[in-house]
Amino acid sequence: MPNIDVIDMQGKKVGSMELSEEIFAAPVNVPAMHLVVRSILANKRQGTQSALTRGMVRGGGRKIYRQKGTGNARHHGNRAPQFRHGGVVFAPQPRDYVVKVPKKVRRLAMKSALTSKFNEGKIIVVDEIKLADAKTKLMAQVLKAIDAGPKALLVLPERDETVIRAGKNIPALKDAYVNTINVYDLLSADKIIVLKAAMESIQEVYA
Repeated sequence: MPNIDVIDMQGKKVGSMELSEEIFAAPVNVPAMHLVVRSILANKRQGTQSALTRGMVRGGGRKIYRQKGTGNARHHGNRAPQFRHGGVVFAPQPRDYVVKVPKKVRRLAMKSALTSKFNEGKIIVVDEIKLADAKTKLMAQVLKAIDAGPKALLVLPERDETVIRAGKNIPALKDAYVNTINVYDLLSADKIIVLKAAMESIQEVYA
């Protein structure tokens, strides 16, 4: 069964924790992670782009000149794509970019992402983070002490206004909860900082 050290806010080891083999020693399924990441990015797209085709552009009902005798090409209206103020060829229309992923594949991808980060030594378990005030300076000191790296994901067991406000002005820090973490955030972070209580909840949810 895999083990991981538990440190305090000063970066000192205060204990260790046993992790579930089902979550942190699972086979890494790259195609499942790729599908889930593609789904997350696609679902963020608004899909509100829109342009008018020649049938939607106002005007252009009258034939611009007679069919024969002018020496010019044959045209009906002046709202065809080759004319100024004309419609757009294959104009983009509002659409839904949602990519649906089965629940089993999402769970498989989550376990694969957690196992991958654990194998790389990118998961840091902290016993607790208690700040005297919601100051960015205090949060930055904690991140430096625990060697959070240039881009970190902080997983909290529940909402802590002091910690969240203290980390808001740190661009490289992103916070999440046990029920809001996703594969994309896990894979894009250099280090994953998990509070001990949050780690216990993760093992209960995904085991």
